[in-house]
Amino acid sequence: MSTALARNWGHAVVTGGAGFVGSHLCAALLDSGTAVTCVDDFSTGRPENVAALLDRPGFTLVRANVSEGLTVERPPDLVLHFASPASPADYLRLPLHTIETGSLGTRNALEFAHDCGARFLLASTSEVYGDPQQNPQNERYWGNVNPVGPRSVYDEAKRFGEAMTTAHAETHGTDTGIVRLFNTYGPRMRGHDGRAVPTFVRQALDGEPLTVTGDGRQTRSLCYVDDTVRGILAVAAHGMRGPVNIGNPTEITMLELARLVIELTGSRSQIRFIGRPTDDPAVRCPDITLARDKLAWEPRVSAEEGLRRTIAWFREFRDQATATAGR
Repeated sequence: MSTALARNWGHAVVTGGAGFVGSHLCAALLDSGTAVTCVDDFSTGRPENVAALLDRPGFTLVRANVSEGLTVERPPDLVLHFASPASPADYLRLPLHTIETGSLGTRNALEFAHDCGARFLLASTSEVYGDPQQNPQNERYWGNVNPVGPRSVYDEAKRFGEAMTTAHAETHGTDTGIVRLFNTYGPRMRGHDGRAVPTFVRQALDGEPLTVTGDGRQTRSLCYVDDTVRGILAVAAHGMRGPVNIGNPTEITMLELARLVIELTGSRSQIRFIGRPTDDPAVRCPDITLARDKLAWEPRVSAEEGLRRTIAWFREFRDQATATAGR
């Protein structure tokens, strides 16, 4: 059995479980024999993401806003707090909801986990590093964040969530962990969520120009969702507090990514350069030394293979990927 699933969980609660990463996490837990309660308010998550899980033994779906409280019928031994708008299109549309989920929602999930004696894992983000002046970023780097910029509702919500999680562990002895997820991609992303991979794939398949911001030299580190989920479960099983970077340490420029998507889709689309968003990070790359040393974890899926799988999903589920363009 892999390191990620070496610890047996009886029942896990996943907040934001109908989201992109959350739904893959629910499926992986079910595959390992863990009963799962998925909690989601569907502000950004989608019922179709977990539709295939509804008839599986041990799966329960609860529609609720974790910012207003968290209760489930069966006490869990693992709480994974993944509720939060995560894409620029979502957190810019839902700024207060994003802040409340990261603050009130995190506290509610922590207190629920503590009361149940469960391990708690916070899904944080590489956005806590802001527009980094250190590359790659390790967990000791404090970041370079604009606290009043357009991205601050997400960045600061996650930074506050980390502080709350740390304080709860130190004050109440809650068994907590923090994972800082870098750019993750794969099936079930929405084509209009504002992130580079789904945007480029949608545009290429539709024959539209691929909109590269700035000069395209800004970098991201893309981790396929299966690898990200393995890393998350490895941190949960290990018992470490973290924070722990989970991501792919191989950088790719946005221009290189656009060209690769065009090649893999066989599209005739051209590249169109547009203005860069405010506070858009110039670089983003994780130092995963901690995850390698403590968890024996590192990504396995290459960018080309991961993009092929993602493109195949977009081809098959084109309507699902674009149906919620306004959300």
